[in-house]
Amino acid sequence: MKNLWILIITITILGCNKSTKEENESIDPKDNTPEAIPVEPDGGIGDGALSIMDNYILQIEKAHQKTAFLKHKAVSFNIDIYFGGKQRLDGKITMLTNATKIRIDKKDDSKLIYTNEKVYLCPKEANDKGARFDMFTWTYFFGFPYKLDDPGTQWELQNVKTLNEVEHQTAKLTFEKGIGDSSEDWYIIYSDSNDHTLKAAAYIVTFGNQDDTSKAEGDPHIIQYKEFKIIDGIPFATKWEFYGWSEEKGSTDKIGEATLTDITFLEDEGTIFETPENAKEIML
Repeated sequence: MKNLWILIITITILGCNKSTKEENESIDPKDNTPEAIPVEPDGGIGDGALSIMDNYILQIEKAHQKTAFLKHKAVSFNIDIYFGGKQRLDGKITMLTNATKIRIDKKDDSKLIYTNEKVYLCPKEANDKGARFDMFTWTYFFGFPYKLDDPGTQWELQNVKTLNEVEHQTAKLTFEKGIGDSSEDWYIIYSDSNDHTLKAAAYIVTFGNQDDTSKAEGDPHIIQYKEFKIIDGIPFATKWEFYGWSEEKGSTDKIGEATLTDITFLEDEGTIFETPENAKEIML
């Protein structure tokens, strides 16, 4: 009986060793190697992940609460702008948050109204000099954090640059042909490395220069966004400062500034954007 139990145990051990050996031999050695994480050609990591550039834009949009901003119908604010020591604009701007309608009420009682198709000046005899610039420049600067992924925008992540002795991540914005006043315009944006808010944007303006890029690039400027205030949970810069700018030096001489006050959201546009009496359509 004792010899029988020894034989049974021996057979069992041999059988287990053989089974283990077969299992080990059936495993491909490659299976023990950690699976490589796929990297997308555009810099994203993982299947369906955002590219580094898209994630950079998304961080800025989140910092400026883009979703919350666009939930509001319209926004208005008072703006007082000086360039070269002279007042450029003093008035109230009202715009849909998607920027398809704009109204500017100036302190001289003249008005500019944009309805996504036409622009009107009221009264008819008011001076329309600089109307295009006033209508679209200031509203673009105000709504910049919400327009970073507009159709036709093209982005390139750039190096970290110093602004006011603080390092900021930068990226260059250009446009596809046929987009905006001129597809030759460009912006270099500076975002805060910690909270991702948009702190500045260097830019050129080729409109009015017969799209002469070389002339425009000879005189680039930069807008710096300062004195942020939270309105309904959304950060807004209430002080804009304008400087000359160069790739080598960054900001140079100060050339202008703007102050924004009474930033207010509207949930019903009412008759704000209707064409007033004694208005004329103007060509921009």
